[in-house]
Amino acid sequence: MAAPAQPEALSSSRIVTPILVASCLILLVSFGIRASFGLFQIPIASEFGWPRAEFSLAIAIQNLAWGIGQPVFGAIAERFGDRRAIILGALLYAAGLLLSAQAVTPVGHQMLNVLIGFGIAGTGFGVILAIVGRAASAENRSLLLGITTAAGSAGQVLGPPVAELLLGQMAWPSVFVVFAVAILAVLLALPFLGSGERAAPAAGDAGMAAIVGQALRDPSFALIFIGFFSCGYQLGFITAHFPAFITEVCAPIPSGSLLASLGISTTSALGAFSIAVIGLANIGGTLLAGALGRHFRKKYLLAQIYAARTIVSAAFILTPMTPATVLLFSLIMGALWLATVPLTSGLVAQIWGLRYMGTLYGIVFLSHQIGAFLGVWLGGRLYDAYGSYTAVWWIGVGVGAFSALVHLPIRERPAALPA
Repeated sequence: MAAPAQPEALSSSRIVTPILVASCLILLVSFGIRASFGLFQIPIASEFGWPRAEFSLAIAIQNLAWGIGQPVFGAIAERFGDRRAIILGALLYAAGLLLSAQAVTPVGHQMLNVLIGFGIAGTGFGVILAIVGRAASAENRSLLLGITTAAGSAGQVLGPPVAELLLGQMAWPSVFVVFAVAILAVLLALPFLGSGERAAPAAGDAGMAAIVGQALRDPSFALIFIGFFSCGYQLGFITAHFPAFITEVCAPIPSGSLLASLGISTTSALGAFSIAVIGLANIGGTLLAGALGRHFRKKYLLAQIYAARTIVSAAFILTPMTPATVLLFSLIMGALWLATVPLTSGLVAQIWGLRYMGTLYGIVFLSHQIGAFLGVWLGGRLYDAYGSYTAVWWIGVGVGAFSALVHLPIRERPAALPA
């Protein structure tokens, strides 16, 4: 049996700790790489002459593998320790990037994105949020989960511009190699995650199977699972297709504008910049959501976030596409982007406890990634069929409104877990 974690590490009331800093660093790099994949769509499709749907399917498979891998890595972390789960995830992530740099067929890219998806799962929210959740006091847990989630947003701020810069200096396969080295470098942060072992079982702990089984039979768990679908759909579609969408649809950037003076003179550069703006705005949005989760009922906050996304998306696609509307949309959507994550993960911990938070959140996150798979895949499929992304946007509006309603009946009180 793994050694129990130190009690003081599990009940710290401090905000800034080595565990928090190391966790944020891992997420920053992992999500910085992941957020940049949309920038490779046009270069790869142009080099090989592939339809848009081929690369879209590769990213869709990546998202689905990430979702399937999340509960698996959560269980690995809880059974064998956090460090082992993160090491395995980083190795798979790097292997997928290195092999993808050599792939020359659509099927090759699609299959190798399974490795990348599992790598993101091992270095992403499911494992890292569980580490932070266990290390936080009950009073600060929601806020610290928000801070950790915001680190993923910081990666989204840095990743696309770095990728755009690297693509201007080297071929896309070389950029994949650079990213592989970067994800392996995060393993240097592992010594700061504490013992790396799972928390000691509480007296009378019924075990993972019993607690997970009860959660799966709970209607509130089902509602959280269903509601998280639209978050994945919207984020997956925008991350993978927004740069290409902006490149092709947005009005040209005026030569004397502020954007042009900042070096953003093409719609391609605006596409990369808009993803960074989303990530920057999301840092504030997730921190605010985490702070609000300390004082207000999480299910109502989640319903309001999904309703706001629905309204913003509908207004965006009904408005003429200009650089100004792109940036306004990026700012508002960015503030709502991952604001759902600290609230959803906090809701799981609040109702079903911390012991198997990684596994339970991983199961919920699978719904998110099924949505991401469909958002990315449908984006390419419907674009090839109709020459536009309009239908995909309106589907996102519909599922967002559905998620806003689904969260309302959730019962937030702690579940009576089996002894």
